[in-house]
Amino acid sequence: MQIPHDTRRALDVVVALVNTAAEPGRTDGLSDLGALRGFVREYAISDVGELGARDLSGVRTVRGKFAKVFAAPNSRAAATQINELVATAGTTPRLTDHDGYDWHVHYFAPGASLGDHLAADGGMALAFIVVSGEEERLRRCEAPDCRRAFVDLSRNRSRRYCDSRTCGNRLHVAAYRARRKEADAHGSEQEEVVHGGEQQQGSDHP
Repeated sequence: MQIPHDTRRALDVVVALVNTAAEPGRTDGLSDLGALRGFVREYAISDVGELGARDLSGVRTVRGKFAKVFAAPNSRAAATQINELVATAGTTPRLTDHDGYDWHVHYFAPGASLGDHLAADGGMALAFIVVSGEEERLRRCEAPDCRRAFVDLSRNRSRRYCDSRTCGNRLHVAAYRARRKEADAHGSEQEEVVHGGEQQQGSDHP
């Protein structure tokens, strides 16, 4: 699937933001302003002014709305969530080539809050996925103890885990061990049947 560079970067931010939410066994990755500033630095989010408590609250709200897109049962439900996101953000498309990047489109309005900034750019990136008929690529990890969000960019939409090297390998190892355990148990049962038969024959012929 071909995705423009700026759309791909916006999707990366959306996924990362959704995955900061608290889950069983995982604390909130945006617990305070320091964490929010760290997120902005890590993902090189441009045009961000001084951050305050209102920004933290706003970004957490947008995070919840992004999560609803990943949970949407079909494209119409996803579109409804995305339309609400971009409408609330006051989307204002404009071309820019900041920081050495080639020309690309920013959708957030100049001076927008960080929450609106993320909602506009992230919402339009998600809209690209829906318009392309690829909303099924917005997934959650199938590992029962993970459930992290990711965008499946595989050619045949076959990706099941957020990271094949961690969740994928862990599930494969667990499945292998379960099969070995079942095979060993089956082998023990067969052995008992064989030995039981031999004992019965021995008792018939003293």
